[in-house]
Amino acid sequence: MQNTKYPKAEKLKKNTEIGLLFEKGKWRTSGNLRIIILKDKPTTPIESGKFGVSVSKRYFKKAVHRNRIKRLLRECYRLNKGLFKESFGEKTIAMLFWVSSEMPQKFQDVEAQFIKLCETQKK
Repeated sequence: MQNTKYPKAEKLKKNTEIGLLFEKGKWRTSGNLRIIILKDKPTTPIESGKFGVSVSKRYFKKAVHRNRIKRLLRECYRLNKGLFKESFGEKTIAMLFWVSSEMPQKFQDVEAQFIKLCETQKK
């Protein structure tokens, strides 16, 4: 059975880590999802994998809508963690963004875009 948890130790929260991610990370886009990734390298060693999500206030003014999308994004990661780690590596810092002003209709739509984003990285 695969590990489908999203523990506190795996959450990206530190400002120093987020700053490093934006400074040295690489961007990938698929549909309405955008991800910034920083892999473990000798120049920038990463001790463990971290993952975060974000939704811009520019697209969704109401916190209710932002929180709904963030829940969907976290759930996508949680359920497809194996695919994510296979595509991007175990020791990776990543942050996932929703970059559209339209609300996703179903969880399956978001999940399909997340899987596509991971699949394009493998190639």
